[in-house]
Amino acid sequence: MTAPSATDDGWWLAVLFVHDDDGILEAGEFAPRSGPSPVPPLHVMGPVLAGALSGLLLEEDGRQQLRLALPAPADEGRAWSQPLVLRMAVRWEPMRAATMPSAELARAALEAFRRSLVAAGSPG
Repeated sequence: MTAPSATDDGWWLAVLFVHDDDGILEAGEFAPRSGPSPVPPLHVMGPVLAGALSGLLLEEDGRQQLRLALPAPADEGRAWSQPLVLRMAVRWEPMRAATMPSAELARAALEAFRRSLVAAGSPG
């Protein structure tokens, strides 16, 4: 994960990624052995990540303040061939942000990302 930064309007920004000695891995590395889901990886990973951060995220108008994006795949027909580089924008619940060290918030984000990768590899 890159070092998080914050915007003036309260968004916490970070880039989370998975790599090995050869470089950044593709999302397909975390697809079920039977093959990737027919939906894009973020459709599988996003709800798990949001659920793992539930209680830490600010809610506004009934919506969690979490924005996620993966780079577009080179081949739109192979959505799981995209690099596993997740851009994350979060607005933390104010009391949590005030009482938790930033390193603990970053650990929570990394753990949520890990859970979403496990979910991506689970047949659904």
